[in-house]
Amino acid sequence: MTRAPTPFSHRVIVGFDGSDPAVRALDHATDEAARRGTALEIICGWPWGKHPLPDYGVTDDTGKLLYSSARRMMDTAIERVRARAAQVAVSETLTTETAARALLRCGRDAALTVVGTRGHGGFAGLLLGSVSLRVAAHCTTPLMVVRGDQDADEHHRVLIGVASDADTDALHFAFREARRRGCALRVLHAWQSPAAPHGSHAASYHLSRDELEQLRKGAETVSQHAVAPLRETYPDIDVHPDTVCLGAGKALVEASRNADVAVLATHRRPRHIGLQLGPVTHAMLHHAHCPVVVVPVG
Repeated sequence: MTRAPTPFSHRVIVGFDGSDPAVRALDHATDEAARRGTALEIICGWPWGKHPLPDYGVTDDTGKLLYSSARRMMDTAIERVRARAAQVAVSETLTTETAARALLRCGRDAALTVVGTRGHGGFAGLLLGSVSLRVAAHCTTPLMVVRGDQDADEHHRVLIGVASDADTDALHFAFREARRRGCALRVLHAWQSPAAPHGSHAASYHLSRDELEQLRKGAETVSQHAVAPLRETYPDIDVHPDTVCLGAGKALVEASRNADVAVLATHRRPRHIGLQLGPVTHAMLHHAHCPVVVVPVG
């Protein structure tokens, strides 16, 4: 019996700071809201250090100028949304909170949070900005990081990487995303043969060809078993379970070349310096060729 997906509110939120990556994120968020028939909220955290909003009692001209600039930027963003999808109800929030804090707070009950790869604070060679990385590490609802080529052709395919059939929430999200987009779903499981041992006793631990074949067959059942309980729930989805013998990060980055969006279950790793993302999630957030949605687990 499959577990029902986690319920979320009917709202998409997007972080916006006027940068080119943020404009791309805004366009993707608008499209996602249109597909869902939901509202869109544009969020801008106060990015200028010591200068708070003039509405909070500041009288200096610098604060007023910064606020006026942010206000015009948000007005331009709203106009862009309405021109792209007039049917989407759009609102905006300009807050004194930092961008990451505002996105995490507002995203607690959102259907989807959308961010760009980096904002004005990042330098040209930075693959993923600090705001996007922090939100990815701490979000409690699905987060889309808009990666990939701006003018890439549509592939009519959603990609999801699965480690086991325990990634239920991410699988539900991927199936629903494929339904919203009217496209196929590729469910990919990556595995690797055990590394060959070294040393004088290496031969004692070497796997035989039959044992390797048994491992391969076991790996091939992972994606099949993962989707089996959901086929009845989503009978209209053209789903393709798949297995590759390759490192998971490398396999998913390569597979993202032929996907419109990739979905990952994110298993956080608590450490002494805070929650950490796993290596596969890091690889996708930094190198994927399409937008990546991380679905928190646990």
